Amino acid sequence: MKYQGADIKRLIPQRFPFIMVNSIEECGTDSAATTLTIRSDNYFMLTDGTMAETGLIEHMAQSCSALAGCQALSKKQEKPPVGIIGEVKHFVCHRRPKLGECVHTIVNFYMSFGQVTMAKGISSIGEEQIAEIDLKIFIQ
Repeated sequence: MKYQGADIKRLIPQRFPFIMVNSIEECGTDSAATTLTIRSDNYFMLTDGTMAETGLIEHMAQSCSALAGCQALSKKQEKPPVGIIGEVKHFVCHRRPKLGECVHTIVNFYMSFGQVTMAKGISSIGEEQIAEIDLKIFIQ
C-alpha cells in the first residue's frame, strides 16, 4: 500500500516541522520503502544546502515509525504507536543529501521482543547508497 501527503499523518505521530517522510512506496509485514525530498524548509538543513546527518537518522527512525504505523493499521488500531529511539548503532553517512534530492529508504524490522524492536535502514539517492543504520526502538 502507498501513502503520501496527509495520509502520512495516519502512520506517524510526528507533525510539521518534524515530518521527515514524504511517502511510503511499499509497506510489507516487516519492511517498508519510504521517500523524503530535501526542501529548504527542512528543520535539519545546513547553510551549505545539505541536510545534517542527524536529519538522516531522524528520517530513518521515522521510516521505522511509518512501518509500525502500517502494521497498526493492518491490525485495525486507530492510532500509530509511539516509538522512542533506544540506541543508534553502526550509523554510516557516506554523504549528506542536497537540497532538491529525493532520499529513498528501506527499513526492516529483523527482531522484536516485548516492546523492543531491532531495525536496519539503508538510504539511497538514485543508485548511490548514502547512509545505513541499526536502530533499537522502544514501541509503546
